Amino acid sequence: MKKKVAIVYDRVNKWGGAERVLLTLHEMFPDAPLYTSVYDEKNAMWAKIFPEIHTSFLQKIPFAKSTHELFGWLMPFAFESFDFSDFDLVISVTSEAAKGIKTGPNTTHICYCLTPTRYLWSHYNEYFKGASFKGMTKPIVSYLRKWDKKAAKRPDVMIAISNEVKNRIRKYYKRDARVIFPPVNTTLLYSNVVNQKKHFLVVSRLVRYKRVDLTIKAFNKLGYPLVIVGKGREGSRLRSKSKKNIKFVGEVSEKALVKYYRGAKALIMPQEEDFGIVSVEAQAVGTPVIAYSKGGAKDTVIDGKTGILFDEQSVESLTRAIAKFEKIVFNHKYIIKNAQRFSKRIFKEEFKKLINI
Repeated sequence: MKKKVAIVYDRVNKWGGAERVLLTLHEMFPDAPLYTSVYDEKNAMWAKIFPEIHTSFLQKIPFAKSTHELFGWLMPFAFESFDFSDFDLVISVTSEAAKGIKTGPNTTHICYCLTPTRYLWSHYNEYFKGASFKGMTKPIVSYLRKWDKKAAKRPDVMIAISNEVKNRIRKYYKRDARVIFPPVNTTLLYSNVVNQKKHFLVVSRLVRYKRVDLTIKAFNKLGYPLVIVGKGREGSRLRSKSKKNIKFVGEVSEKALVKYYRGAKALIMPQEEDFGIVSVEAQAVGTPVIAYSKGGAKDTVIDGKTGILFDEQSVESLTRAIAKFEKIVFNHKYIIKNAQRFSKRIFKEEFKKLINI
């Protein structure tokens, strides 16, 4: 008998790596409805492909769709309010509260964990660094941490997107997880023409923790051409600190992004990523990656063969990595082969094995 499946996600109000996971799950389970705390149709047009989208009571609160950060303390109530008694299988995709759904004994709950909640655990100090309201938030954080630990016990199976996330799950939730890497479009070959490698590349949201500022400082010093793809609240500040060799192009189409990947000497990834899909996308067209040696990059980049890993988030460490990179002749076919380890096909196969279909 065909299983009745539901998919759950923290919030549907943007586009990114996690959203690609959701679309792949939709391909596997086209009849599955999507449950979420809030849904912003304007900023999440991709979600219209789902047959049904069910939202929580937060959807009715003004501005909750765009300022969900202010409602973190209500997320536990939002996800505990859903009823999944009619479903055989529920798959939660989460970096926050969606894992806290309640299911009965006849429903299997698989959690695809993007990371334990960053602002509660691994990156708490970064989120609240220098915040004047830090003392005021302590009771809320304490409550959310207790709930989050309890919520992490609810899934029958926990899957991590990388070995870094697997280690965090063990550290913060005291439970084991298996790793299934996220699905990446590794067939980004719109053209057989290999662009001339002219520039270095950053593909990122322009927010503080992505450390685009570090790359800008390094390239201001080096003078090499750098293209930055992406937008975010730090955009204006970063532009003001950049010299003429650095070009900001904002958000671009997928086809244009592929051209930037193909035309890049290397992708620069100075941030600690939970996984880092852009690293695999770059490698899928044969472009090496220069990445901070922490987080998902340790899964996706083979040091000295598909890119260079550097040890410190400093201008000096990144500059040394770029100098080392310049001395190596990379095998682009090997880089492309490495990217295939993270294909959508492999994701689907691994997931189907897990749920025995």
